[in-house]
Amino acid sequence: MLRLSLLLASLAMIGSDARAQNAVSSPSSLGPLRVTTLVKNLTHPWGMAFLPDGRLLITERAGRLRLYSNGKLSRPITGVPAVYASGQGGLLDVEIDPDFPKNQLVYLTYAEAGADDMAGTAVMRGKLIGNTLVNTRVLFRQMPKLSSGAHFGSRLVFDRSGHLFVTLGENNQRITAQHLDHLQGKVIRIKPDGGIPKDNPFVGKTDARPEIWSYGHRNPQGAALNPWTGKLWVHEHGPKGGDEINIPQAGKNYGWPKITYGINYNGLDIPEAVSNKAPGMEQPIYYWVPSIAPSGMSFYDINKKSPWYGNLFVGALAGQMLVRLELDGDKIIKEERLLKEFGYRFRDVQTGPDGSLYLITDAADGRLMKVDPPKQAAR
Repeated sequence: MLRLSLLLASLAMIGSDARAQNAVSSPSSLGPLRVTTLVKNLTHPWGMAFLPDGRLLITERAGRLRLYSNGKLSRPITGVPAVYASGQGGLLDVEIDPDFPKNQLVYLTYAEAGADDMAGTAVMRGKLIGNTLVNTRVLFRQMPKLSSGAHFGSRLVFDRSGHLFVTLGENNQRITAQHLDHLQGKVIRIKPDGGIPKDNPFVGKTDARPEIWSYGHRNPQGAALNPWTGKLWVHEHGPKGGDEINIPQAGKNYGWPKITYGINYNGLDIPEAVSNKAPGMEQPIYYWVPSIAPSGMSFYDINKKSPWYGNLFVGALAGQMLVRLELDGDKIIKEERLLKEFGYRFRDVQTGPDGSLYLITDAADGRLMKVDPPKQAAR
Protein backbone atom coordinates (compact mmCIF):
# COMPACT_ATOMS: atom_id res chain seq x y z
CA MET A 1 0.00 0.00 0.00
CA LEU A 2 2.87 2.37 0.76
CA ARG A 3 4.41 1.77 -2.69
CA LEU A 4 0.98 2.37 -4.31
CA SER A 5 0.37 5.62 -2.43
CA LEU A 6 3.84 6.83 -3.39
CA LEU A 7 3.20 6.01 -7.04
CA LEU A 8 -0.17 7.75 -7.22
CA ALA A 9 1.04 10.87 -5.44
CA SER A 10 4.19 11.04 -7.50
CA LEU A 11 2.34 10.65 -10.79
CA ALA A 12 0.12 13.57 -9.87
CA MET A 13 3.15 15.65 -8.97
CA ILE A 14 4.99 14.78 -12.16
CA GLY A 15 2.02 15.48 -14.40
CA SER A 16 2.16 19.09 -13.29
CA ASP A 17 5.89 19.23 -13.89
CA ALA A 18 5.63 17.87 -17.41
CA ARG A 19 3.26 20.65 -18.43
CA ALA A 20 5.43 23.36 -16.92
CA GLN A 21 8.95 22.40 -17.93
CA ASN A 22 10.93 21.89 -21.08
CA ALA A 23 12.13 18.36 -21.80
CA VAL A 24 14.98 17.28 -24.07
CA SER A 25 16.10 13.95 -25.45
CA SER A 26 19.40 12.29 -24.60
CA PRO A 27 20.80 9.18 -26.28
CA SER A 28 21.40 5.81 -24.62
CA SER A 29 22.14 2.32 -25.87
CA LEU A 30 18.67 1.21 -24.72
CA GLY A 31 16.79 4.01 -26.44
CA PRO A 32 16.36 7.78 -26.06
CA LEU A 33 15.92 9.26 -22.61
CA ARG A 34 13.54 12.11 -21.82
CA VAL A 35 15.30 14.60 -19.53
CA THR A 36 13.27 17.29 -17.77
CA THR A 37 14.57 20.11 -15.60
CA LEU A 38 12.11 20.48 -12.73
CA VAL A 39 13.82 23.16 -10.63
CA LYS A 40 16.69 25.59 -11.14
CA ASN A 41 18.59 27.81 -8.71
CA LEU A 42 19.19 25.28 -5.95
CA THR A 43 22.37 26.19 -4.08
CA HIS A 44 24.70 23.17 -4.14
CA PRO A 45 22.02 20.56 -3.42
CA TRP A 46 23.44 17.41 -1.81
CA GLY A 47 20.83 14.80 -0.84
CA MET A 48 17.24 13.73 -1.59
CA ALA A 49 14.56 11.53 -0.03
CA PHE A 50 10.99 10.85 -1.16
CA LEU A 51 8.15 11.10 1.33
CA PRO A 52 5.25 8.61 1.17
CA ASP A 53 2.96 11.28 -0.33
CA GLY A 54 5.31 11.79 -3.28
CA ARG A 55 6.94 15.02 -2.11
CA LEU A 56 10.71 15.17 -2.27
CA LEU A 57 13.05 16.41 0.46
CA ILE A 58 16.19 18.14 -0.85
CA THR A 59 19.15 19.42 1.15
CA GLU A 60 21.25 22.41 0.15
CA ARG A 61 24.80 22.43 1.46
CA ALA A 62 24.58 25.93 2.94
CA GLY A 63 22.11 24.59 5.52
CA ARG A 64 18.67 24.57 3.91
CA LEU A 65 16.21 21.68 3.74
CA ARG A 66 13.37 22.04 1.23
CA LEU A 67 10.32 20.15 0.06
CA TYR A 68 9.63 19.87 -3.66
CA SER A 69 6.08 19.31 -4.90
CA ASN A 70 4.11 20.20 -8.04
CA GLY A 71 6.92 22.16 -9.62
CA LYS A 72 7.60 24.29 -6.54
CA LEU A 73 10.08 24.40 -3.68
CA SER A 74 8.93 25.13 -0.16
CA ARG A 75 10.53 27.82 1.93
CA PRO A 76 13.39 26.39 4.02
CA ILE A 77 12.21 23.98 6.69
CA THR A 78 12.91 25.25 10.20
CA GLY A 79 14.56 23.21 12.94
CA VAL A 80 17.57 22.22 10.81
CA PRO A 81 20.84 22.23 12.80
CA ALA A 82 23.56 24.83 12.40
CA VAL A 83 26.14 23.49 9.96
CA TYR A 84 29.83 23.97 9.25
CA ALA A 85 29.38 25.38 5.73
CA SER A 86 32.98 25.43 4.55
CA GLY A 87 34.67 23.60 1.69
CA GLN A 88 32.79 20.34 1.20
CA GLY A 89 31.01 20.75 4.54
CA GLY A 90 27.44 21.79 5.25
CA LEU A 91 24.04 20.14 5.30
CA LEU A 92 24.52 16.84 3.48
CA ASP A 93 22.30 13.75 3.26
CA VAL A 94 18.66 13.22 4.19
CA GLU A 95 16.69 10.02 4.78
CA ILE A 96 13.28 9.18 6.21
CA ASP A 97 12.51 6.55 8.81
CA PRO A 98 11.23 3.20 7.45
CA ASP A 99 8.17 3.80 9.64
CA PHE A 100 7.73 7.42 8.52
CA PRO A 101 3.95 7.22 7.98
CA LYS A 102 3.60 6.57 11.72
CA ASN A 103 6.46 8.59 13.25
CA GLN A 104 7.31 11.33 10.66
CA LEU A 105 11.02 11.02 11.53
CA VAL A 106 13.62 12.57 9.20
CA TYR A 107 17.38 11.97 9.51
CA LEU A 108 20.06 14.44 8.42
CA THR A 109 23.82 14.28 8.15
CA TYR A 110 25.83 17.46 8.32
CA ALA A 111 29.26 18.87 9.02
CA GLU A 112 29.36 19.92 12.66
CA ALA A 113 31.87 22.47 13.93
CA GLY A 114 34.16 21.66 16.83
CA ALA A 115 37.16 23.20 18.52
CA ASP A 116 39.93 24.99 16.59
CA ASP A 117 37.67 25.47 13.53
CA MET A 118 37.68 21.72 12.83
CA ALA A 119 34.58 19.73 11.93
CA GLY A 120 33.19 16.23 11.66
CA THR A 121 30.10 14.44 10.37
CA ALA A 122 27.05 14.36 12.66
CA VAL A 123 23.63 12.71 12.41
CA MET A 124 20.46 14.36 13.68
CA ARG A 125 16.84 13.33 13.54
CA GLY A 126 13.60 15.22 14.05
CA LYS A 127 9.88 14.89 13.47
CA LEU A 128 8.60 16.65 10.37
CA ILE A 129 5.45 18.60 11.24
CA GLY A 130 4.33 20.91 8.48
CA ASN A 131 7.40 22.92 7.50
CA THR A 132 9.27 22.36 10.77
CA LEU A 133 11.48 19.71 12.35
CA VAL A 134 10.57 19.31 16.02
CA ASN A 135 11.90 17.16 18.86
CA THR A 136 15.32 17.18 17.21
CA ARG A 137 18.28 15.37 18.73
CA VAL A 138 21.81 14.51 17.66
CA LEU A 139 22.27 10.74 17.37
CA PHE A 140 25.94 10.55 16.40
CA ARG A 141 29.07 12.67 16.20
CA GLN A 142 32.23 11.73 14.32
CA MET A 143 35.13 11.90 16.74
CA PRO A 144 37.69 13.26 16.92
CA LYS A 145 36.80 16.22 14.70
CA LEU A 146 39.63 16.49 12.18
CA SER A 147 38.21 18.06 9.01
CA SER A 148 39.11 21.53 7.83
CA GLY A 149 36.45 21.24 5.12
CA ALA A 150 37.12 17.95 3.29
CA HIS A 151 35.91 14.35 3.13
CA PHE A 152 32.77 14.09 5.25
CA GLY A 153 31.32 11.05 3.44
CA SER A 154 27.78 11.24 4.80
CA ARG A 155 25.27 8.92 3.09
CA LEU A 156 22.45 7.40 5.13
CA VAL A 157 20.92 3.95 4.48
CA PHE A 158 18.52 1.85 6.54
CA ASP A 159 18.90 -1.92 6.39
CA ARG A 160 16.07 -4.45 6.53
CA SER A 161 16.39 -4.73 10.31
CA GLY A 162 15.89 -1.00 10.76
CA HIS A 163 19.53 -0.26 11.58
CA LEU A 164 21.05 2.89 10.12
CA PHE A 165 24.29 2.84 8.13
CA VAL A 166 26.27 6.10 7.91
CA THR A 167 29.30 6.56 5.65
CA LEU A 168 32.14 8.66 7.07
CA GLY A 169 35.04 10.22 5.17
CA GLU A 170 38.54 10.30 6.60
CA ASN A 171 38.57 14.12 6.73
CA ASN A 172 41.59 14.09 4.39
CA GLN A 173 43.61 12.56 7.25
CA ARG A 174 44.50 9.38 5.37
CA ILE A 175 45.90 7.02 7.97
CA THR A 176 42.98 7.55 10.37
CA ALA A 177 40.93 5.26 8.11
CA GLN A 178 43.01 2.40 9.56
CA HIS A 179 42.63 3.49 13.20
CA LEU A 180 39.77 1.68 14.93
CA ASP A 181 39.74 4.19 17.78
CA HIS A 182 38.88 6.96 15.27
CA LEU A 183 35.62 7.40 13.37
CA GLN A 184 37.29 8.64 10.20
CA GLY A 185 37.14 6.56 7.01
CA LYS A 186 34.49 4.19 8.33
CA VAL A 187 31.03 2.85 7.62
CA ILE A 188 29.15 2.75 10.90
CA ARG A 189 25.90 1.05 11.91
CA ILE A 190 23.70 2.45 14.66
CA LYS A 191 20.14 2.07 15.87
CA PRO A 192 17.59 4.71 14.82
CA ASP A 193 17.87 6.25 18.29
CA GLY A 194 21.68 6.36 18.14
CA GLY A 195 22.26 3.19 20.16
CA ILE A 196 24.76 0.48 19.19
CA PRO A 197 23.54 -2.85 17.80
CA LYS A 198 24.90 -5.70 19.93
CA ASP A 199 26.08 -7.63 16.88
CA ASN A 200 28.29 -4.86 15.49
CA PRO A 201 31.72 -6.41 14.83
CA PHE A 202 33.74 -4.36 17.34
CA VAL A 203 31.33 -4.30 20.26
CA GLY A 204 33.25 -5.15 23.45
CA LYS A 205 36.66 -4.36 21.96
CA THR A 206 38.62 -1.93 24.15
CA ASP A 207 40.66 -0.51 21.26
CA ALA A 208 37.86 0.02 18.74
CA ARG A 209 34.73 2.13 18.43
CA PRO A 210 31.58 -0.03 18.70
CA GLU A 211 29.75 1.93 15.99
CA ILE A 212 32.15 0.70 13.28
CA TRP A 213 30.84 -1.72 10.66
CA SER A 214 33.78 -1.57 8.21
CA TYR A 215 36.91 0.55 7.82
CA GLY A 216 39.66 1.59 5.41
CA HIS A 217 37.40 3.90 3.38
CA ARG A 218 38.45 7.25 1.91
CA ASN A 219 35.38 9.40 1.21
CA PRO A 220 32.22 7.33 0.60
CA GLN A 221 29.58 9.57 -0.98
CA GLY A 222 27.28 6.91 -2.37
CA ALA A 223 25.42 4.13 -0.56
CA ALA A 224 22.31 2.07 -1.17
CA LEU A 225 20.76 -1.19 -0.02
CA ASN A 226 20.59 -3.80 -2.75
CA PRO A 227 16.85 -4.54 -2.89
CA TRP A 228 17.37 -8.12 -4.09
CA THR A 229 20.02 -9.23 -1.59
CA GLY A 230 19.61 -6.80 1.31
CA LYS A 231 23.34 -6.05 1.21
CA LEU A 232 24.76 -2.55 1.62
CA TRP A 233 26.66 -1.23 -1.42
CA VAL A 234 28.97 1.76 -1.04
CA HIS A 235 31.15 3.72 -3.42
CA GLU A 236 33.93 6.07 -2.46
CA HIS A 237 36.15 8.71 -4.01
CA GLY A 238 39.69 7.65 -4.71
CA PRO A 239 42.40 10.29 -5.05
CA LYS A 240 43.57 10.66 -8.67
CA GLY A 241 41.95 7.47 -9.89
CA GLY A 242 40.91 4.54 -7.76
CA ASP A 243 37.22 5.33 -7.13
CA GLU A 244 35.74 2.12 -5.73
CA ILE A 245 32.48 0.23 -5.29
CA ASN A 246 32.46 -2.09 -2.28
CA ILE A 247 29.95 -4.32 -0.52
CA PRO A 248 31.10 -3.67 3.04
CA GLN A 249 31.10 -6.69 5.32
CA ALA A 250 31.16 -6.56 9.10
CA GLY A 251 34.63 -5.96 10.49
CA LYS A 252 36.41 -5.97 7.12
CA ASN A 253 39.22 -3.60 6.10
CA TYR A 254 38.85 -1.96 2.67
CA GLY A 255 42.42 -0.81 2.56
CA TRP A 256 42.66 2.96 2.31
CA PRO A 257 45.35 4.33 2.32
CA LYS A 258 47.42 1.12 2.47
CA ILE A 259 46.07 -0.19 -0.81
CA THR A 260 44.58 1.85 -3.64
CA TYR A 261 44.28 1.94 -7.42
CA GLY A 262 44.80 5.71 -7.36
CA ILE A 263 47.73 8.08 -7.04
CA ASN A 264 48.13 11.45 -5.38
CA TYR A 265 46.92 14.62 -7.10
CA ASN A 266 50.55 15.64 -7.67
CA GLY A 267 51.12 12.49 -9.72
CA LEU A 268 53.14 10.69 -7.04
CA ASP A 269 52.21 7.52 -5.20
CA ILE A 270 50.14 7.71 -2.02
CA PRO A 271 52.82 7.82 0.72
CA GLU A 272 51.21 5.12 2.88
CA ALA A 273 50.31 2.79 0.01
CA VAL A 274 52.14 -0.50 -0.31
CA SER A 275 50.36 -1.75 -3.44
CA ASN A 276 46.85 -2.12 -4.82
CA LYS A 277 46.49 -5.46 -3.02
CA ALA A 278 47.52 -6.74 0.41
CA PRO A 279 46.63 -9.67 2.69
CA GLY A 280 43.77 -8.95 5.05
CA MET A 281 42.45 -6.07 2.95
CA GLU A 282 39.41 -6.35 0.71
CA GLN A 283 39.35 -5.68 -3.00
CA PRO A 284 36.63 -3.50 -4.53
CA ILE A 285 34.06 -5.21 -6.72
CA TYR A 286 34.58 -2.40 -9.25
CA TYR A 287 36.84 0.62 -9.64
CA TRP A 288 37.48 3.54 -11.96
CA VAL A 289 40.84 4.72 -13.30
CA PRO A 290 40.83 7.58 -14.11
CA SER A 291 38.51 8.90 -11.43
CA ILE A 292 34.93 9.93 -12.18
CA ALA A 293 34.32 11.26 -8.62
CA PRO A 294 31.16 9.22 -7.91
CA SER A 295 28.38 10.67 -5.77
CA GLY A 296 24.95 9.20 -5.10
CA MET A 297 23.79 5.66 -5.81
CA SER A 298 20.43 4.07 -6.58
CA PHE A 299 19.25 0.60 -7.59
CA TYR A 300 16.44 0.50 -10.14
CA ASP A 301 13.78 -1.91 -8.86
CA ILE A 302 10.50 -0.21 -9.78
CA ASN A 303 9.22 -1.65 -13.05
CA LYS A 304 10.21 -5.17 -14.11
CA LYS A 305 9.27 -4.36 -17.71
CA SER A 306 11.72 -1.47 -17.90
CA PRO A 307 15.05 -2.09 -19.64
CA TRP A 308 16.59 -0.44 -16.57
CA TYR A 309 15.25 -3.02 -14.16
CA GLY A 310 18.06 -4.60 -12.12
CA ASN A 311 20.54 -1.83 -12.95
CA LEU A 312 22.55 0.38 -10.59
CA PHE A 313 22.91 4.12 -11.22
CA VAL A 314 25.74 6.34 -9.96
CA GLY A 315 26.19 10.09 -10.36
CA ALA A 316 29.58 11.56 -11.20
CA LEU A 317 30.96 14.97 -10.23
CA ALA A 318 34.29 15.38 -12.04
CA GLY A 319 33.08 12.93 -14.68
CA GLN A 320 29.93 15.03 -15.24
CA MET A 321 27.70 12.10 -16.13
CA LEU A 322 25.24 9.51 -14.95
CA VAL A 323 26.64 5.97 -14.95
CA ARG A 324 24.41 2.97 -15.61
CA LEU A 325 25.80 -0.35 -14.38
CA GLU A 326 24.45 -3.76 -15.32
CA LEU A 327 24.71 -6.43 -12.64
CA ASP A 328 25.08 -10.18 -12.41
CA GLY A 329 24.52 -10.92 -8.75
CA ASP A 330 27.27 -9.09 -6.87
CA LYS A 331 29.28 -8.46 -10.04
CA ILE A 332 29.20 -5.46 -12.37
CA ILE A 333 29.35 -6.67 -15.94
CA LYS A 334 28.72 -3.56 -18.04
CA GLU A 335 28.94 0.22 -17.76
CA GLU A 336 27.23 2.91 -19.81
CA ARG A 337 27.91 6.64 -19.41
CA LEU A 338 24.87 8.87 -19.86
CA LEU A 339 23.97 12.59 -19.99
CA LYS A 340 27.56 13.65 -20.68
CA GLU A 341 26.40 16.33 -23.11
CA PHE A 342 24.90 18.40 -20.28
CA GLY A 343 28.21 19.06 -18.52
CA TYR A 344 26.65 18.86 -15.02
CA ARG A 345 28.17 17.58 -11.80
CA PHE A 346 25.62 15.01 -10.64
CA ARG A 347 25.61 14.93 -6.84
CA ASP A 348 22.81 12.48 -6.08
CA VAL A 349 20.51 10.09 -7.91
CA GLN A 350 17.30 8.52 -6.61
CA THR A 351 14.86 6.12 -8.21
CA GLY A 352 11.45 7.75 -8.01
CA PRO A 353 8.30 5.80 -7.17
CA ASP A 354 6.98 6.68 -10.65
CA GLY A 355 9.84 4.79 -12.34
CA SER A 356 11.89 7.85 -13.33
CA LEU A 357 15.32 8.78 -12.03
CA TYR A 358 15.75 12.03 -10.13
CA LEU A 359 19.09 13.84 -10.18
CA ILE A 360 20.48 16.93 -8.50
CA THR A 361 23.43 18.88 -9.84
CA ASP A 362 26.20 20.32 -7.70
CA ALA A 363 26.41 24.01 -8.58
CA ALA A 364 25.58 27.43 -7.21
CA ASP A 365 22.60 27.29 -9.57
CA GLY A 366 21.96 23.57 -9.09
CA ARG A 367 19.07 21.72 -10.72
CA LEU A 368 16.60 19.01 -9.93
CA MET A 369 16.17 16.85 -13.02
CA LYS A 370 13.97 13.93 -13.97
CA VAL A 371 15.09 11.24 -16.41
CA ASP A 372 12.43 8.95 -17.87
CA PRO A 373 13.62 5.45 -18.79
CA PRO A 374 13.67 4.30 -22.41
CA LYS A 375 10.41 2.69 -23.45
CA GLN A 376 12.13 -0.36 -24.86
CA ALA A 377 15.58 -1.57 -25.72
CA ALA A 378 17.01 -0.38 -29.01
CA ARG A 379 16.96 -2.97 -31.81
